Amino acid sequence: MTHADILPGFRSLSGLIECFVHTRKPKFGLGVIGLLLKRGFSVNVYGINLILKGLCRNNEVDKAVDLFGEIKRNGVLPDAVSCNTVISGLCKMKRLEESLNILYQMDDLGCCPNLITYTTLMDGLCKEGRVDEAMELLEEMKKEGLNADVVVYGALISGFCNRRDFDKGKTLFDEMLAKGISPNVVTYSCLMHSLCKMGQLKEATAMLNDMMERGIRPDVITYTSLIGGLCRGGKATKAMVLLNLMLEKGEEPSIITYNVLINGLCQEGLVNEAYKILKMMIEKGMMPDVVSYNTLLKGLCKNGTVNEAVELFNMILKDNKYVEPDDMTFNLLIEVLCKGNRLDEAVEIYHMMVERGSSGNLVTYNLLMGSYLTVGIIDNMEMWKHILELGFVPNSITHSIMIDGFCKMGMLNVAKGLFSKIRMSGLDPTLFDYNTLLASLCKESSIEQARRLFLELRNAKHEPDVISFNIMIDGTLKAGDFQSAKELFNDMLQMGLTPDAWTFSTLINRFSKLGLVDEAKSVFQKMVACGFTPDTYVYDSLLKGLCSKGETEKIFNLIHQMADKGVVLDSEITSTILKCICNSLEDVDVMKLLPTFSQETSKGKRIPCKELLLKLRECHPKVHQHAA
Repeated sequence: MTHADILPGFRSLSGLIECFVHTRKPKFGLGVIGLLLKRGFSVNVYGINLILKGLCRNNEVDKAVDLFGEIKRNGVLPDAVSCNTVISGLCKMKRLEESLNILYQMDDLGCCPNLITYTTLMDGLCKEGRVDEAMELLEEMKKEGLNADVVVYGALISGFCNRRDFDKGKTLFDEMLAKGISPNVVTYSCLMHSLCKMGQLKEATAMLNDMMERGIRPDVITYTSLIGGLCRGGKATKAMVLLNLMLEKGEEPSIITYNVLINGLCQEGLVNEAYKILKMMIEKGMMPDVVSYNTLLKGLCKNGTVNEAVELFNMILKDNKYVEPDDMTFNLLIEVLCKGNRLDEAVEIYHMMVERGSSGNLVTYNLLMGSYLTVGIIDNMEMWKHILELGFVPNSITHSIMIDGFCKMGMLNVAKGLFSKIRMSGLDPTLFDYNTLLASLCKESSIEQARRLFLELRNAKHEPDVISFNIMIDGTLKAGDFQSAKELFNDMLQMGLTPDAWTFSTLINRFSKLGLVDEAKSVFQKMVACGFTPDTYVYDSLLKGLCSKGETEKIFNLIHQMADKGVVLDSEITSTILKCICNSLEDVDVMKLLPTFSQETSKGKRIPCKELLLKLRECHPKVHQHAA
């Protein structure tokens, strides 16, 4: 038209603006505004608002803000719609300070903020966790004579619930009801979701019932939230009941609903039920996604049901029209096959993975290398080279798998070489790596090398843990160096580490075997003081130590302690007690004593210590004298 010297009129140009906005090309509308001003036409706020809306809808908020400022300079006063449109666009972009500035300009522009203005701002503030500021706006809104509606309350309730302040959210909910404002599905869903996150499942269920009694129909978000809460609370079977209720009410579950329930059932080991849910969703025309399959596959793997996992994997491959297995799918199956010692099948799955265009990831190779080393296959060095060729950077897990594998294969020098290489490359070996090498060195009686490595560990970034000390204590005791073992035990206590039952048991056993009965008793007392209950292995060690020293009275005192504490004896410690009695008392012949207790000393037989004492009193007067 302009090339033909035909000047478009105001109505044509206004229509053109609407056309550009409706076709999502509002920036062309800006050119029309310029043309209108150039032709000397006045620009009305309606056309401006259309363009502002289009720009904000396209996330071109900067252009909307520029236009908002430009029209003011050209004498066009924005109205409440103009302000609300720009405020909404800024809030979506989380530019809250700018949106608040427009609110404060509205009086000067001659337009009053309305309910939409305040609702938009409060919603934006709440989504950013600035709920207290939103509450201030609520008070300001009330002063302006505006009444909050369900949308305002919903935004505030959601804000409080998101910051885990359920009580304030519930207070607003009660206030809303008192004012006669009916809550909607969003309001209820927010509160129920918050209750579920807090683990208050009874209250959440009660709110669902209240919601339905008010005639408000729960939507898929409401049901999914409660199903998720029940699953997190270990009540997946109740979640299944809720799913059935959802279906009865005519609400179709989403893929997320099904996935949440499948995961919850798998977490509780109810894999068969999870499988049924997968089949149910297929029957209802809802095709599982890769998350559905991976979740169930993970459950099967965790349950150790390898064949079922393979069956599900084959189902995924058949279903590739709808879903494509990802690296996680392959890795899960490779892991369960490796754990089931089905390495050949795991390698087949790996090759299938490569054929389908995936190189796998570091998890894939860590799993396979660990399995190769477990069964003693050294060829995994080829896989190590392959990892590097693919550009993967071996991580601490990779290194730990290699060090542990070589140690288990008895290739300690190779493991030490890899350990040194890790340190030379500037990486820090993990505490697991140190402990693995320490254990192997002690096993090979290389105690001096173990001591040097332990000293390096204490000077490194890692602090030795209970396992580190246990390895060293056991190693030094086996080497006959009880003094170093005592020092290690004391160092452990000074570091604030609490010895575990294994620490105490090892020390008591080794000290007893070395004839250091007083040392063994001292450790025994510390064990009890630390709250550990000695087991029959500990008592057996002490009894043998006391027996070797001929401590008759102490033997019987210990047996009495065991009886008082309700210790149940196995066949080994029963035999030890009988031998101790025979060795400690004159004229008590073990060959005569043992037939009486043949049942008690038979393998697998268990008898309370108190009962054994009673039998000894009945059968042997000399024992009775000490057992009284």
